[in-house]
Amino acid sequence: MTRSSDVRIAGAPGAEPGLTVVFAPDSFKGSLSSVEVARSLADGWARIRPMDELLLAPLADGGEGTLAAIEAAGGWQRRTARVLDPSFLAIDAAWLRSATGDRAVVELAQASGLSLMAPDDRHPLRLTTVGTGQLLKAALDAGIRRITLGIGGSATNDGGGGILEALGARLLDDRGGTTAAGRPSTIPGRFESIARIDLDGLDPRLGEIDLRIACDVTNPLLGSTGATAVYGPQKGATDDDRATLERALEHYADALEGATGRRERETPGAGAAGGVGFGLLCLRDRLRSLELVPGVDLVAVETGLDDKLGRADIVVTGEGRIDAQTAFGKTALGVARRARAAGVRCIAVGGGVEPEGVAALAGLGAEVVPVHPVPIAIDVAIAAGAAPLIACGERLARSVSESTR
Repeated sequence: MTRSSDVRIAGAPGAEPGLTVVFAPDSFKGSLSSVEVARSLADGWARIRPMDELLLAPLADGGEGTLAAIEAAGGWQRRTARVLDPSFLAIDAAWLRSATGDRAVVELAQASGLSLMAPDDRHPLRLTTVGTGQLLKAALDAGIRRITLGIGGSATNDGGGGILEALGARLLDDRGGTTAAGRPSTIPGRFESIARIDLDGLDPRLGEIDLRIACDVTNPLLGSTGATAVYGPQKGATDDDRATLERALEHYADALEGATGRRERETPGAGAAGGVGFGLLCLRDRLRSLELVPGVDLVAVETGLDDKLGRADIVVTGEGRIDAQTAFGKTALGVARRARAAGVRCIAVGGGVEPEGVAALAGLGAEVVPVHPVPIAIDVAIAAGAAPLIACGERLARSVSESTR
């Protein structure tokens, strides 16, 4: 069996020399994985330019699809653990263990992701990241101390409070009781009753962990560019909810910073995943090491993207939407940066394309092409599956052929 990252040669033996093209997209959320997107674009390209050498390098930015992208590169074993989803329902969530047994990759979206919640159930005041903490414990229980955690794609806005509680922290009210009233994790709707956070019960194995956090954004925790203001709406937060969540996170931040002696609310990435970045950054002194790494950069290393770019004439990246959030460090931006450094032409395709995203990528010399020649409704796009991406790959290849005549 070949891996999705293996070299793929299109065309018959003896065909004229062509270009080397790397396909390095993210997933199209709610539709196709990055593996499927890369294959579809390459299939379309090969129909028009069968002489080209095509290299598949599916990526992710730390969010949903990170496991699939890293697993596709080979050298990993998939494991599952029984955990709680954002609304406290038991589910089986996947994580990766290296073939050597000394490393793990955990994806927050597996346990606490937005895709786990039906639209009518997206109420971030009631949701928790406890399941992600349970996945981390599963890796600890397996004897692993080098862990990569991707924190994109969350349904939650709890500042990582659920993760901390799963790892042994207690969020206490003014009577010394837990703010979760006996539930297995806390929720932002109860944060304003926090009097203090007790870290004495944290899992002592945390002190042996080297934790790399794959983070796709640089937002702070609070304010107009913070977790709630920027990402709350896509998680189902109403205007009233956002005001409540902002107050709740500020109160929680006061308590956690007081307990840890660290001020991390303004650290770039603190607002990632509804504040998970903040919660884990506050634990930095309790871990052997903690590093916040741009998600696309981390996955690019794991999948050998730079080696492929070293051979490439063109790289094709993309994601479901190229918009204002692209400028905060999404996959397309990360690939464009690497392509510019390598002197490789970069084309980014987007299921939806907005001027802010085009501008962010143009600043790095990347071209932006919409998957659909004319805008269509997102539900129609999702229902169409891979066909539009195959057609897009054909259009890109024709354009390249015309430009090289």
